[in-house]
Order: sequence, then structure tokens, then C-alpha cells
Amino acid sequence: MTKALVVYDSYFGNTERIAQSIGDALGRAEDVETLRVGNVRPEQLAGLKLFVVGSPTRAFRPTEAIKTFLKSIPRNGLKGVKVAAFDTRITEEEIESAVFILRFLVNIFGYAAKPIADKLEKKGGKLIAAPEGFFVHGTEGPLKEGELERAAEWAKQIQAKQ
Repeated sequence: MTKALVVYDSYFGNTERIAQSIGDALGRAEDVETLRVGNVRPEQLAGLKLFVVGSPTRAFRPTEAIKTFLKSIPRNGLKGVKVAAFDTRITEEEIESAVFILRFLVNIFGYAAKPIADKLEKKGGKLIAAPEGFFVHGTEGPLKEGELERAAEWAKQIQAKQ
């Protein structure tokens, strides 16, 4: 039985690369599974110890596929499961140099990781790490240098809290 599950959605491959880095850092392949959201079966959530969900930030929110998946989890379906959430987003430098309205909207609506974390908690999960964002240059990437290593380090910090 899988002890940890990392579920993600990805448009340009950046979030997938971060998810794989997180999954690899969490442990051995027989203990950790990393799956695109469309490949997750409901029974894979049974008996989990750790559940990590990630999405690119699209219009300040997770993708529709991630939102639909999270809604499908039964109430208290994550009871007793430790959870964490991440997203990919444009760099802070790009936001600062963008038009005022983008900076304003980011300050109001934020990024995808927080609503994912909130939904995981509403489903009964115990949040064990603050929602985390990993940086991508522009809309399509590439990932900012060092982000795969930072994702692995974040995963190791999560692993230490188990």
C-alpha cells in the first residue's frame, strides 16, 4: 500500500517536474506514488499517511482538474491523513515589474496552493506544512534555477514531520 501520494496537474511540464522532485525526495518508489490528477483512482486515497497536491496557478487558482478532484473527495475522506499543498507561479520579480493591476490582484487573490490546502483541511486532512510556491519564468517556464532542489528540500521537511 502506498504510504504517500503526490497528485498534480501541469500545463507546460513545470508543475510535473516539481511534483516528481517532491515524490522522489519523500522516499522509495514502493512507498510514494506521484500521479497526474486524471490518473488517480478514489481507492488510492485509502490508507494514506501523507497526501501532497499541487497545481499551476491559473487565474490565481488551481486548475479546474485539481478543483474537481478535490471536490470529489468525500467529507472527512482525509481524516487522519497528513496533507500539504504547492503550486507553481511566476516569479516575484515578474509580478513587481508587471502592471499595477496584476500586483493588486495577486495581493487580493493569491496563488493556487492556499485554496488547495484549505480544501484538503476541509476534507479532514491535517496540514503539516505551509502552502508552498515554486517559481517559473513567464507563463510557460522554464522553472527558476534551483526550484527542483528547493522542492526536494521542502519534501524532506515534510517527511521529517511524519
